[in-house]
Amino acid sequence: MIYFDNSATTKPYKEAIQSFVKVSEDYYGNPSSLHSYGAKSEKLLSQAREQMANLLKVDAQEIIFTSGGTEGNNLAIKGGALAKRGKHLITTEIEHPSVKEAMKQLQKLGYQITFIPVDADGIVDIEDIRAAITNDTVLVSVMHVNNEVGSIQPIHEIGQMLKNYPDILFHVDHVQGIGKVPLNIKHCHIDLCTISAHKFHGLKGTGALYIRKGVKISPLFSGGSQEQQLRSGTENLPGSVAMAKALRMELTKQETESSTLSEIKRYIIEELGVMEGITIHTPANQAAPHIINFSISGMKAEVFVHALAEHDIYVSTTSACSSKSKAVSQTLLAMGVHEELAKRALRVSLSYDNTLEEAHLFINAVKKTITSLRKVMK
Repeated sequence: MIYFDNSATTKPYKEAIQSFVKVSEDYYGNPSSLHSYGAKSEKLLSQAREQMANLLKVDAQEIIFTSGGTEGNNLAIKGGALAKRGKHLITTEIEHPSVKEAMKQLQKLGYQITFIPVDADGIVDIEDIRAAITNDTVLVSVMHVNNEVGSIQPIHEIGQMLKNYPDILFHVDHVQGIGKVPLNIKHCHIDLCTISAHKFHGLKGTGALYIRKGVKISPLFSGGSQEQQLRSGTENLPGSVAMAKALRMELTKQETESSTLSEIKRYIIEELGVMEGITIHTPANQAAPHIINFSISGMKAEVFVHALAEHDIYVSTTSACSSKSKAVSQTLLAMGVHEELAKRALRVSLSYDNTLEEAHLFINAVKKTITSLRKVMK
């Protein structure tokens, strides 16, 4: 099997699964319990938090464990907005649905939302963000790496600009960038930052939200006092330990295997680029090393996905959160891609486990599939 759908989810590291199993078996006490067995679980949870913080180069008290990217984004955006007096938020036209829909929900509650456009490479202009700021602005949310085309936003520059507006919270969806594109949370002056474990070979249902020390947000869940009273509910101790393990392994691979990942991406793009009828949407510059988005003229994306699956090769169309709805990619439309071409978009997303040999097999399969489908269509 060739798995090229890692932006949707990744195969968990064996070591992460083993950590999850061991903690589930040996430390099943509730971390909030008063007895000594609960205290052992609480200590392990604190160690996992410390490990996450060290890996992200932040303080342990700035890490809140969540169920993943969607919850983290909702907690950051809604929690940040509800804790402020202003009623205006800024984001971009190419955000993940968990950001866009959170914004639209606030819109129904009387908030004003400004959606900033992007250029043909899917990059936002910092000056457009600056121009959109009003006295009522309380939060700016910009994703680090776009999940569909891989464009990298100028997060450091946006953070530097927002230093001049200390009352505005800066939220970054780092879900697709973590482990692939370095991001120094402190140096970028980020207030809120979301990650999700299953994007870096951790387990589904676990994630973390960085909340800069001193930032106040409102909780979304009512209940106990877990996670500094910001995320009520019994802590997922096994998942959190497994997430810390997976992140350590992923960041190690980022240091040692990034060049190989970039080489695989470069080969695929070069091969696709010389094929007739293929348009590559991923920008040539300022793009992540693991995402390739392209369209094949005259080919329905879902048909091509299923045809490749017959070769035991797995890719996707748009974001996994939107693929089953068969909606046209709003990211590609925002980049100025014609709707007919956007409908035919495919996404290849790599991990450090993929190889150049797999890329060769993929390219051969694409060529054969295009030839066979075009014969049928004649």
